[in-house]
Amino acid sequence: MFFVNHRLKVIPNKIATPEEFAALSPEVRIKVRDALNDNLDLIESFTAENPAHLSDDELDIVRSWRHVVTGKFYVFRELKKYTVFLSTTSPTIAYGVLPLSQPFEEVIGPNLPVLTQTVLFPFKGVIVYDGLMVSYSISFGPGIRRNLNEHFKEAKLSHGIVTSLPMSKSSLPPKAAKPKKISKPTSKEDKDDSLRVVIGLIDQFCKEHLNEEYAVLCRELAEKLGRKRPSPLLQGSPNAWASGIVRAVGWVNFLHDKSQTPYMRATDIDHYFGTSSSSGAAKSAEIRKMFKMHQLDPSWCLPSSLDDNPMVWMLQVNGFMMDVRNAPREVQEIAFNKGLIPYIPADR
Repeated sequence: MFFVNHRLKVIPNKIATPEEFAALSPEVRIKVRDALNDNLDLIESFTAENPAHLSDDELDIVRSWRHVVTGKFYVFRELKKYTVFLSTTSPTIAYGVLPLSQPFEEVIGPNLPVLTQTVLFPFKGVIVYDGLMVSYSISFGPGIRRNLNEHFKEAKLSHGIVTSLPMSKSSLPPKAAKPKKISKPTSKEDKDDSLRVVIGLIDQFCKEHLNEEYAVLCRELAEKLGRKRPSPLLQGSPNAWASGIVRAVGWVNFLHDKSQTPYMRATDIDHYFGTSSSSGAAKSAEIRKMFKMHQLDPSWCLPSSLDDNPMVWMLQVNGFMMDVRNAPREVQEIAFNKGLIPYIPADR
């Protein structure tokens, strides 16, 4: 990490030695770790220069770190040999991960599952994590727990529990098919659990990368999805739905336009939520179609952008389209009372 920071200048303050870097706070070191994940070719540069004078065996270990797996994981279950981490992407992969100097219970607490963000990498035939872990304070009810159990079973049937990296690309041989069970009707509790998890993910994302205006609109959209019967949030990954919701609201408000503040690419949204771009795009398109959303849609426009949104103010008056801001106050009052405009322009 000291080598990476020296190359990329992630931390502007001069760090003279690896020991000084190790003494920095985890929040600062995570920035350098993330920079390495975006520039894994630096591993080759490090092993070629070998500034730490490592042995050949040690350099082989460093080279193996090209096979890191980065993203969000559900720390799912503590087993005798390792702790199971479930990927949040589809298809679900179950990783058997070993802790470093502290048991995972001391790092994230005893109550599993816990949603975390970290980096998994190989070390002498096993999988460990890089010592930097962000956990999210989201509680999981019985509905989500059942979904995670199902994903875990599917992952074990597909690839088993992955205990070394890189993982094999071949699937396990299929077992004899079992008769399908008739699923019970989905309970209100399941729906509430799904909505709670999606809103928790959205709130954290908007807090870190957007603003409260986006958070409010995204929560409102998530709640509308949760009220549908059956709720679409019960099908598919909560991470994919969270990404689709933020994408949809962002699309209405031109979040992808570099001239806007805040600005963010759709693929960066997917990356944050640990879902594929195809899944995020599909969920966003499904949501927009479901609620007939369009760009500059007054129903999903940021409040701070309402004044500049022509779609808010263009109404048909006596058969003619006009900007209602230029209409007499009594016309504006009628439009406001009908819920067609957010306020009466003449009063401002």
